[in-house]
Amino acid sequence: MKVDGTPTRAIWRDGARVCFIDQTRLPHRVALIRAGTVERMARAIVDMQVRGAPLIGAAAGYGVALAMQQDPSDAGLEAALRVLGATRPTAVNLQWALRRQRNRLAGVAPERRASTAWMVAAQIADEDVATNAAIGRHGLELIRALLPRGPRINLLTHCNAGWLATVDGGTALAPVYAAHDAGLDIHVWVDETRPRNQGAALTAWELGQHGVPHTVIADNAGGHLMQRGEVDAVIVGADRIAANGDVANKIGTYLKALAAHDNAVPFWVAAPVSTLDATIQTGVGSIPIENRDADELRWMAGVDNSGRRRRVRVTPDASPGHNPAFDVTPARLVSRIITEQGAVPASKDGIARAILGKAEAVRNHTSVSGSKPS
Repeated sequence: MKVDGTPTRAIWRDGARVCFIDQTRLPHRVALIRAGTVERMARAIVDMQVRGAPLIGAAAGYGVALAMQQDPSDAGLEAALRVLGATRPTAVNLQWALRRQRNRLAGVAPERRASTAWMVAAQIADEDVATNAAIGRHGLELIRALLPRGPRINLLTHCNAGWLATVDGGTALAPVYAAHDAGLDIHVWVDETRPRNQGAALTAWELGQHGVPHTVIADNAGGHLMQRGEVDAVIVGADRIAANGDVANKIGTYLKALAAHDNAVPFWVAAPVSTLDATIQTGVGSIPIENRDADELRWMAGVDNSGRRRRVRVTPDASPGHNPAFDVTPARLVSRIITEQGAVPASKDGIARAILGKAEAVRNHTSVSGSKPS
């Protein structure tokens, strides 16, 4: 995607360091961080300077490469896996990327581990870009099917599942960009997504960078718009999807799914196969839900009219807060799950079909685009 017209990824290698956009500074400033240690990368994940399930996975892959530069011993590898694995519990892509690095490095001599880990991290990043392009193509087919409803297509999204949540291209926003680039008249309702405002700050910013018409709305406005017929479909990302199709995504997603179901509005979830977790049979009560610091609720950050960053308290001093970062949307409320293998039903059969399709593609040594990897 582009930042001020320049093609940019959300994360990339910069010599012996890893460079990424500091998402806590957006939308008011594009600031880059160059991490040189696994500890710095882990802190970036915890502090949400990098965030979004696919991007967290890529960052973890790069974090292992940084660790292997520091200490390529078996003890160093295990320590890096522990540090990175403890950062955020809900996004399954994190553990997926760490397992991939561990499996690849296990039989490699210590003197070759750094170069091998960099190679694996680059593969994870490049595959994510190709995966998201495929998600965009499959999602575009669903969006085109909405055209009989009217000339303008109004989509609603929650949180940020665009290119900032991935290496490039996005998950839930990949079909949006594909539709816009194909010349469709598309407009996006953007939930603010309290308490960290990923929608208002990140989704709105990247849609604007790409020239996609959009409007920021309060989190509680979605149901009202659906009742008025102003939402043709809801499309969101996911941090983990259980074997039965239950979806863990940013807190508030469940309420959007309920409103969509009540108003017969399609509710789509876009996610790579790496987000599907066949080891968890159902989502509610089984997918670990991250609880974050209640100060994220008590305080809000932004810039004042002079451009200075400010942080203000919005709750009474003595009021406690509870801040779960995710909720689980039951599979019965999900119309389709859009993966790089196609749009599948939110069911055991649909999830299994996507996982088997991905495994077959890997066995055949093909990329998601169907070409032999270089």
